[in-house]
Amino acid sequence: MDKTITDQLLKFRKATVPDDALAMMRLSLFDWAACGIAGAKEPEFGDFVKMQKRLGTGQSSVLGGGHAPAATAALINGTLSHALDYDDTHFAHIGHPSVAVLPAVIALAEDVGAPLDVAVDAAAIGVESSILTGLWLGRSHYQIGYHQTATAGSFGATMGAARLLGLDKDELRHALGLCASMASGIKAQFGTMGKPLNAGLAARSGVEAALWAQGGMTAAQDGLAGPLGFGATHHGEAAEIKPGKGTWHLLSISHKFHACCHGLHAMLEALGTSELAPDQIASVHIRTHPRWMSVCNIAEPTTGLAAKFSYAQTAAMALLGHATGAISNFTDEITKDPQVVELRSKIRISEEERLSETQTEISVSLTGGGMRRLRHDLMAPMSFEDRSAKLQKKTADLLGQDRGEMLWKAAQGDDLRALCDQLVMS
Repeated sequence: MDKTITDQLLKFRKATVPDDALAMMRLSLFDWAACGIAGAKEPEFGDFVKMQKRLGTGQSSVLGGGHAPAATAALINGTLSHALDYDDTHFAHIGHPSVAVLPAVIALAEDVGAPLDVAVDAAAIGVESSILTGLWLGRSHYQIGYHQTATAGSFGATMGAARLLGLDKDELRHALGLCASMASGIKAQFGTMGKPLNAGLAARSGVEAALWAQGGMTAAQDGLAGPLGFGATHHGEAAEIKPGKGTWHLLSISHKFHACCHGLHAMLEALGTSELAPDQIASVHIRTHPRWMSVCNIAEPTTGLAAKFSYAQTAAMALLGHATGAISNFTDEITKDPQVVELRSKIRISEEERLSETQTEISVSLTGGGMRRLRHDLMAPMSFEDRSAKLQKKTADLLGQDRGEMLWKAAQGDDLRALCDQLVMS
C-alpha cells in the first residue's frame, strides 16, 4: 500500500476516468456554469470583480463579462459561482467540490487552448481528488473550523490543473507541496462574502501551484501528509482512502435543486411527493439528523436569507406551492406571509440519531383524521435522465428557458469557446 495520500494522488494523476464519471462531470459543469452566471448578477461582488480585473488582462473568461489571467479568472469565477451557495455538494467530503476545481480547470484550459473534453477529464480528476483529500482529512478537520471546500478543494484544483497541463510526477509532487502553503479557509466566514471567496481562493491556488511547479518552483517532498505538513497541522485524521478503486466518489455528488441550505433538501424532496393541500394538514412532524438542528432550524425567520435556513419556513412554502428552487421566492416578505406564518406554526422539528445527514422522515397528521408518512434520502439512486431534467429545470428557473437551453448545449458539446461565450454573456 502506498504510504501517504500524496503517493496515492501522484499515482492517481494517470487514472483513466470512466464514462459514468465523465457524464456526471458534464452535469456538474452545466450546474456550476448556471450558478456562476446567476451569481455574477449579485451586486455586492461588483467592486471585488472590478478590483481584480485591474490586475491585468488575459485569455480566460470572467463570469458576467471580460477576460483576465487564468489565476485571476479562477479567483473571480470560483467566488461568483459560490455566491448563491447553490452549487453541488459531497456529503462525505463535507464540501462543494466543483466550485473550487472547475474555475481553475476552465480558466487554464482557455488559456492554453485545450478542448472541452480535455477540460472535463481534468476536472473529473480534480473533483475526485478533492473528495479523496476531504475524506483523508476527515470530520475532525471540518469540525475544528476548516472549510473543506477551500482546503481539500485547493488540492483538488491543483490536481485538475496539473492533469490539464500534463505535469510529470515530480512537478505534481511540488505542486501539491506548494498548494499546502496556500490551502486555507475557515467556517467563521459562513454567512459572509468570505465564504464564496474561500472557493475562489482555492481555485486560484490550484492554478498558481500547478503553473509554478511547471515553471520549476520546488517545495517539500510531502507538504500534504509529511511531518509538519498540511494534515498534521490542520487536524487531519489521515483516514485510509482508495483512489480510483471501484465506483468513483464523484458519482455520489449531490446537486442542489432547492435554493436553500442543503440540510433542508431531503425534507423538501419528501414533501414534493405528498400531493397534500394546505387545508388537509393538521400538523407536521419533521425528523432529521442532529447536525442540522443547529444549522438550518431557524423557527421564525424574518429575512429571505434566514428563510433559507429554516425547516418550518421552507416546509410551509413548499406545501403552499411556493417554488423553493427559485431564488426569487426567498424574500423578506415571504417570511411574513400570513398563510406561511400560520402553516409553519403547525410544524415541529426534532432530531433523530438513527437518520443519516442525507435522510429525513415526516409525519403529517390530516385534518380529516389519519396520518401520511413521507421519507427521503438524498443518496437514493437517481437516473442520469432524472438528474439531467432536474438540473435543466433549475437552470431555467435561474436563467430563463432560452438561456438554459443554450448553456446545456454548450456544456454537453465539444467547443470550449461556446461554453466560455455563455460565461461572459451578461
